[in-house]
Amino acid sequence: MSPTGLIRSHVPRRVAVIGGSRIPFARADGPYATTSNQDMLTAALDGLVQRFELHDDRAVGEVVAGAVLKHSRDFNLARESVLGTALDPRTPAYDIQQACGTSLQAVIAVANKIALGQIRSGVAGGADTASDAPLGINDRLRRILLAARRAGNKKERARELARVRLRDLIPDIPRNAEPRTGLSMGEHAARTAKEWGITRREQDELAALSHRNLATAYDSGFLHDLVMPYNGLARDQNLRPGTTAQKLAELKPVFGTRTEGDKGAGGEHAAGFAAEAAVDGESATPAGALSEATMTAGNSTPLTDGAATVLLADEEWAEERGLRPLAYLTAYETGAVDFTDDVGEGLLMAPAFAVPRMLRRAGLDLTDFELVEIHEAFASQVLATMAAWEKQGLAPVDRARLNVAGSSLATGHPFAATGARIVATLAKLLAERDGAEPGARGLISICAAGGQGVTAILERA
Repeated sequence: MSPTGLIRSHVPRRVAVIGGSRIPFARADGPYATTSNQDMLTAALDGLVQRFELHDDRAVGEVVAGAVLKHSRDFNLARESVLGTALDPRTPAYDIQQACGTSLQAVIAVANKIALGQIRSGVAGGADTASDAPLGINDRLRRILLAARRAGNKKERARELARVRLRDLIPDIPRNAEPRTGLSMGEHAARTAKEWGITRREQDELAALSHRNLATAYDSGFLHDLVMPYNGLARDQNLRPGTTAQKLAELKPVFGTRTEGDKGAGGEHAAGFAAEAAVDGESATPAGALSEATMTAGNSTPLTDGAATVLLADEEWAEERGLRPLAYLTAYETGAVDFTDDVGEGLLMAPAFAVPRMLRRAGLDLTDFELVEIHEAFASQVLATMAAWEKQGLAPVDRARLNVAGSSLATGHPFAATGARIVATLAKLLAERDGAEPGARGLISICAAGGQGVTAILERA
């Protein structure tokens, strides 16, 4: 496709990952408690503009970004964020959303246009704030107000408004629960952990390693050009450098603690409770709880605020600006599963199917990858995903190549920002990997709410 938008039959252009910029991720109700999605996304974008000198006319062909927890005022989030940066105000932008896969899906959207020649460069990203979550008005109150607006005269309007009761003033709070099941993501993950026999020790060891790896990445200076200080933070607030599996073993389970069939209790507040429990080490285990509960606040991600962006371009654009590509995006695959009680494929197990499909299409196995990045929504989900890959005939993942700079258990997980964080991090890891040749591959696997998954392959430039 040409810059005019006309489809042409030429060879697709290679899509280069140039670099990324993000703000440190913060725990919900912490340093970014009064910061909006737009504030954070604007900051991350401006960091990218400053680092790669993107101030000139139409330097960026398009910006694609999104958020999962959005206010009505965020309906045009990406474009409004662009207008608040030093980017050319004529830069087009649009929103995208696919739960935790949002910014990886944004990367794919930008990459497709670059590959077709419609744009030469683009920015993908995402932001999310659990602190500034939207509170809606009670649905009954909403209906009354709409009826009052439609009323033909003052008397009819007053009659409608007189129907308002005190209970109608209770706000509609966002629920951390799947609409189809009423269960939180953590409760779904606990079911999957039980099904796959994932032990508490394995989960705590994986979580502790994530913190150690992230601490090393900061201490070595690896993240100095990927993470920009913001609002008093220079590092991800959730990072605990001294975390050990032994310390994590002292925490009580917070998911999988309810009796089977009890879908209603605590589903919408479970993740928030996990974030609090990680601080104070407390949890309540009700009578009749499942004895095999293994998921704690320490091996689950907390509610998090943050934003991340990544710059993509064709090779000629990068060369003209004196920029060196870190890696190339060479393949991607999305997937979804049926996670209802009747089928039970597992809410967070879509990558378990999407990755094997992608690898078959590319003629690859897991042994062909220098590095593997699996989003750590929960330690149990990472372990179950790898077990599922093995069950389908793929080689075991070399743990020395897994999430080597830490991942979501240590950084935290602002839903829409995680994909951009992982793409930028993996691209730089590949570029700086000792002994890695051009073409060395990295795998990305991200699970998402709604039983979805987004996966991709990067190759070292």
